[in-house]
Amino acid sequence: MSNDPGNPGDDQPNPFKGTPFEHLFGALGGGFPGGANPFGPGGGMAFFQQLQSLMQPHDGPLNWNAAGDVARQQVAQEADPSPGQRDRDRVADAVRLADHWLDDTTEFPSGVSTTAAWSRAEWLVETQPVWKVLVEPVAARSVTSLSSGLPEEMKAAAGPLVGLIGQAVGGMLAMQVGQGLGALAGEVLTASDVGLPLGAPGKAALVMSNVRAFAEGLDVSEDDVVLYLALREAAHQRLFAHVPWLREHLIGAVTDYARGLEINAQQIQERVQEQLRGIDPTNLESMQGLLEGGLFDPPQTEAQTAALSRLEIALALVEGWVDEVVGQATHERMPAAAKLREAVRRRRAAGGPAEQTFAALVGLELRPRRLRDASTLWGGLRARSGPEARDGVWMHPDLLPTASDLDDPLSFRAEATAPEELSEDEFEAELRKLLEGTNQSDRPSEGESGDAGESGDTGEGDRPE
Repeated sequence: MSNDPGNPGDDQPNPFKGTPFEHLFGALGGGFPGGANPFGPGGGMAFFQQLQSLMQPHDGPLNWNAAGDVARQQVAQEADPSPGQRDRDRVADAVRLADHWLDDTTEFPSGVSTTAAWSRAEWLVETQPVWKVLVEPVAARSVTSLSSGLPEEMKAAAGPLVGLIGQAVGGMLAMQVGQGLGALAGEVLTASDVGLPLGAPGKAALVMSNVRAFAEGLDVSEDDVVLYLALREAAHQRLFAHVPWLREHLIGAVTDYARGLEINAQQIQERVQEQLRGIDPTNLESMQGLLEGGLFDPPQTEAQTAALSRLEIALALVEGWVDEVVGQATHERMPAAAKLREAVRRRRAAGGPAEQTFAALVGLELRPRRLRDASTLWGGLRARSGPEARDGVWMHPDLLPTASDLDDPLSFRAEATAPEELSEDEFEAELRKLLEGTNQSDRPSEGESGDAGESGDTGEGDRPE
């Protein structure tokens, strides 16, 4: 038996020899601790037995059942009680009050049809349909690029096992997606906490275990925290319910990112060789380091950079609008709102370990780095032109502020000013001036025919007092 990691020996040839997965699936002897051989007799096949659950037949590029299992296992590591009726009533009451306050700050009517108090595990179940839409384009491009991007000689060497490469990559991506979602489940506060409409349309929900953990670090009451988060959730629901193109705009940026994804098979081969040093292939958990090290984090193309910029700006505008309208709603009603606003701003701008994990997974930033600039922009437009002008920008994506607008937020539509309000007497006076000016311009000049003069007299006589 050979000690060459790329040559398991004549009796047990490595079917992945010559492929980027040669060192992933075919290392022998000194290549791994204990000289494990995934293709040799005995213990090596334990690795494939562990992978089997991830590589079961499934629809789409990812095995979502396996990803869900990984996420639930991660969530189960900490207490995750199911919210009771008291919590459900508490959320419903808070959202109802929040909607009442928001009626005074935006023309968008309520977008809430139902409310819910979720556990972390329930968040996983409720948001998975949207995560599928967001993640699968990136995963599909990754899997197909790795399989189809192999040089012909590598495909010939791997033979019919080329398809297994795609399954293996899809299985490991499913594991990483599950880990990313499990981490996010431990941090998210509401259904729309990451700036995307992750729950069902119209369902305003709070993740109560995380809400309580968030409240513990603040010098405010838990009731205030619940109400403030309900205000943010209700504001998100209004925006996504009454700006029908917004959901597709955000998801489209993710799809455009995936379309520009390019996989360099040789680059992956080199990364695998480097990262597999000291990793035990018989231990599936130890394989986590492969993806954490950036195995599926290829350099971004220009198209991807543009798509990510569009997504980042859109997320900032969504979060900035929510921040602005909630700030208006709580300005004179909720003394603790200023402290909560700053806490949420810092939390969203910095991002937590879970968001960083997900960003490393698919290369997508889910936090709005320019939240403060966007909030300033929306607030300045409202101050100059009123809430109708601020909300009217959402009529069409072409009207949205750009990155350059966020660079100088107070100059966005600086020429726009609210019309002056006139009293009834002032309105009648202005109308009289307008009519008099019109009639004066229609009056014939000297030397015109008598008929024209009579017409002018008639117009003069018809002029309202």
